[in-house]
Amino acid sequence: MRNSKARDFTVGFFVLVGLGAIAYLSFRIGGLNHPGRGGIHLFAKFDSVADLRPQAPVQLAGVTVGQITSISLGDDYRARVDFIVGRDVKLPVDTEASVVTAGLLGDRYLALDPIGSEEGFLKDGDEIAYTQKALVLENLVGKFLTNVEDKGPEK
Repeated sequence: MRNSKARDFTVGFFVLVGLGAIAYLSFRIGGLNHPGRGGIHLFAKFDSVADLRPQAPVQLAGVTVGQITSISLGDDYRARVDFIVGRDVKLPVDTEASVVTAGLLGDRYLALDPIGSEEGFLKDGDEIAYTQKALVLENLVGKFLTNVEDKGPEK
């Protein structure tokens, strides 16, 4: 029979490795390790953000470059979205931000589109002035149905 101390040590070692792997995956999936940490803090104001949530990704050309830190209601009754992008991402002053849905019924994220017609780059604490509100599928269907009912049946 094997020495019980060696067996106990081996079992304990594998248990610790397993717990470490679970902790690592929890932090990765939970969004605590994102590319925007320590980056440039920016904000944008929207008429509607629909279901956009904090910790949602910020994407540029389909690549995640940051994360939303908070969403609040401003004094002007518009939604203020604060987010962080990596320091290595240089965004032109005239960058446009829009709330986009991943797929037909997917999660919402913030998409950045650098237009680049103006000189200069956004700095820490700057506002993105050009925004597009979220496109809400329910509103589109409602407008379509209302439009069909107003016209009535064709003769």
